[in-house]
Amino acid sequence: MKKLVLFGAGKIGRSFVGQLFSRSGYEVVFVDILKPVIEALNKRGIYNVIIKGDKEEIIKVTNVRGVLASDKEKVAEEISTADVVATSVGNNALPHIIPLIAQGLIKRYSKDKNLPLDIIIAENMRDAAEYFEKEIVKIVGNDYSFKKLVGLVETSIGKMVPIMSKKDMDEDILQIFAESYNNLILDKKAFKNPIPNVKGLSPKDNMKAWVDRKSFIHNLGHATISYLGYLYDKKFVYLYEALAVKELYSQTKETMMQASEILMKEYPGEFTKKDLEDHIDDLLKRFMNKALGDTIYRVGRDLLRKLGPEDRLVGTIKKGLKHNMNVDKILYALVCGFYFRATDKSGAMFDRDIEFVSKYFNNGIEYILVNVCGFDKGKHKDIIARCKKYSEEIKALYKI
Repeated sequence: MKKLVLFGAGKIGRSFVGQLFSRSGYEVVFVDILKPVIEALNKRGIYNVIIKGDKEEIIKVTNVRGVLASDKEKVAEEISTADVVATSVGNNALPHIIPLIAQGLIKRYSKDKNLPLDIIIAENMRDAAEYFEKEIVKIVGNDYSFKKLVGLVETSIGKMVPIMSKKDMDEDILQIFAESYNNLILDKKAFKNPIPNVKGLSPKDNMKAWVDRKSFIHNLGHATISYLGYLYDKKFVYLYEALAVKELYSQTKETMMQASEILMKEYPGEFTKKDLEDHIDDLLKRFMNKALGDTIYRVGRDLLRKLGPEDRLVGTIKKGLKHNMNVDKILYALVCGFYFRATDKSGAMFDRDIEFVSKYFNNGIEYILVNVCGFDKGKHKDIIARCKKYSEEIKALYKI
């Protein structure tokens, strides 16, 4: 049996990456810091993924076990005999797992100097391969034939994981909820070994285009409906409530379609209009999945990041400006984001959103556009003027 060593037994790790490989006949060895999860994996060797949608379905994930991340020798040994490695730990944990991966590569090299290993990076991170290479090479050294022996495979993670209550988690520490979407887009050119024969893997030649598709369309659509929904009715909690309003659904789709035009211009020949419209319709249907329980607060919060120069809205606008394309709908969604003040169920705003209001919003629209979004005061005079106009329209419409 082939073996996947998977760093991260969290939501995406268990519901998506581990599930795909297990169902295609791999043994899945989870590496995690959570002792109760690792102990439960080793005791049972099986867990349930519960698909939430129109009808509930249970997927039994078998041939699984776990290793504690603190057991460094054991982790290195597992990597030395792995057929493939994957990570799904979140950006903040990467500095802690890179040394473990490096030690595993060294151990593998000591056994066989010509045995390549592919590492699937299932993280929402731009330029992930570049980061991994830089950090791993610091440890393995320049004498290690990194380019020859390590495939760093970037991915685009489109799967959304439903929110689980404490009761659900307490009921079974290993069960995980998921939507039915099961397509892992990854970089075809990055593999050093043959691409694993795993149902659900979707290798792409132009990975950058597909990473941008996630940002320009999926992430942009998420931001748009959360900002529009918040302004339309402060009582809305869930995305599906906002998308049930016909005008908000239409406005969100039109904004995503405008972004799709920019994407096609940026990557000629990679996508068709029909492909992208079908993708947008599917996303909107998935956003409306009540079982996901996705909140306007969760999807819209962290304005300093989500309104940033390379992120979902501004990144798309800048690509549109590069091609002299219309960006009015995306600009409008961006300015709606300036007025986003959603709170969690306890009534508290996200910490960095409080910082956004006090340090940036209170200094005016132009200040936000220059200091948060990264527009240039001289070069982008027209953008700044249009945003000020949209701001006045939004204030009048929503009586702010």
